[in-house]
Amino acid sequence: MTDLPSKALLPEGLADLLPPEAAHEASVVERLMARFGTHGYERVKPPLIEFEETLLSGAGAAVATQSFRLMDPVSRRMLAVRPDITLQVARIATTRLSRAPRPLRLAYAGQVLRVSGSMLRPQRQFGQVGVELIGSLAPTADAEAILLAHEALAGVGARGPSVDLCVPTLVPAICRSLSLDAQAATRLRAALDRKDAAAVAAVGGAAARLAADLMAASGAAERAVAALAALDLPPEAAVDRARLTEVVRLVRAAAPDLQITVDAVEHRGFEYQTGVSFTLFARDERDAVVQIGSGGRYRAGTDAGGEPATGFTLYTDTLLAAVPAAGRPDRLYLPHGTDAATAARMRAAGWSAVAGLEPAADPAAEAARIGCTHVLSGGAAVPV
Repeated sequence: MTDLPSKALLPEGLADLLPPEAAHEASVVERLMARFGTHGYERVKPPLIEFEETLLSGAGAAVATQSFRLMDPVSRRMLAVRPDITLQVARIATTRLSRAPRPLRLAYAGQVLRVSGSMLRPQRQFGQVGVELIGSLAPTADAEAILLAHEALAGVGARGPSVDLCVPTLVPAICRSLSLDAQAATRLRAALDRKDAAAVAAVGGAAARLAADLMAASGAAERAVAALAALDLPPEAAVDRARLTEVVRLVRAAAPDLQITVDAVEHRGFEYQTGVSFTLFARDERDAVVQIGSGGRYRAGTDAGGEPATGFTLYTDTLLAAVPAAGRPDRLYLPHGTDAATAARMRAAGWSAVAGLEPAADPAAEAARIGCTHVLSGGAAVPV
């Protein structure tokens, strides 16, 4: 039971963000966006709702089941509420900005809404902030996205950031190259998702043996890369391995202290990724490791396969738990009758100054009652 009035109750997975958490989120988002800007990423702002056929086409089909839909009373066409912003940015890049020079660097921040939450993220509405780098196939683009995420997280004070790399196309490439039938490939994929070595072995054949070797190769980046190099992979899978190896080299050279791991068989959550992908982690206030973002390579747009692209998204709900809050700023109480010039002077000096609307018998007590840390007395700010 709850003692909240019925009007305060919200649907499952939705929540109000109250002071000071709302200000903390806004501060973190703007600091991240400022950091992205120093690397040449320009901000875009797509709409919350789009035509269903546009938002959920191409790569968007992977998130179609997570999208709320409604009828537009104006156009009489079906609309969908965005469950993810990456696909919208890709649409902007390949339509409105199709003639802009490549590579194109775009940044975004906004709220998304999903039909259901998950065990890792029970919230159905949460903030996303991230970047997309569109128009380059170079491994340096993959490395730029990972390194920018690391730099941005360090810049806002995230505790113990780390990155886990994967190549969700690697296992499918092996299955195709070794002509594994669809049913066996599905069983193999399910076994790998569970990290069930016995179930992988039960599938049998060369594909299962290679998949088991890939699973065993996962771990710390340098060890994983060395183990992968020793495997006799089919040509298509070898290309994926080579790109992963180069990305690890580039990232390690630029960020020698970053904790990097590799999971060579991971693909859950990367349904529309087409190459090197990654998950970002940090430690929350309880020192537990939490997922705060993900990213990777994909195809932007649908024409002729789309443009090569990579990027990442940070989730503000879990990110805030990993970023120390600055605490509420000092607030100055201006007793009723304080002249406008004095009030302007105190605000210009950096104070958050709250004006008293009525005379108070004890201005200091009134300041404390409404959450102010100081009171204006004799033209100066005095602690309460």
